[in-house]
Amino acid sequence: MDVMLLLAALVILAAASQWLAWRLRLPAILLLLLIGILIGPVFGLLKPDELFGPLLFPGISLAVAIILFEGSLSLEFRELGKLGRVVRRMVGLGAISSWLILAVATRWITGFPWSMC
Repeated sequence: MDVMLLLAALVILAAASQWLAWRLRLPAILLLLLIGILIGPVFGLLKPDELFGPLLFPGISLAVAIILFEGSLSLEFRELGKLGRVVRRMVGLGAISSWLILAVATRWITGFPWSMC
């Protein structure tokens, strides 16, 4: 498939998924991820390493920076005080679950004794 045609199809699919997410009142990232997984690993229509070459990882870094910047623009500082308890729970549960998963994986992969895991 021609590179320009593939890039145009990507732009059209991204715009269509953004519009559909807006109509369905869903986060756009959900549909963008679904489309990306479908055209990439599932159907094999897109091979990013071949299409973008050495520009793949800088492009991903730029896209993540844009997404974070856009998210920070819509941040409501008034609501941050209400989220303190939720953030503490997420960090606490995240640390505990990460520790447990890492300990089990270390035991399973390396066979270390539990005292070392």
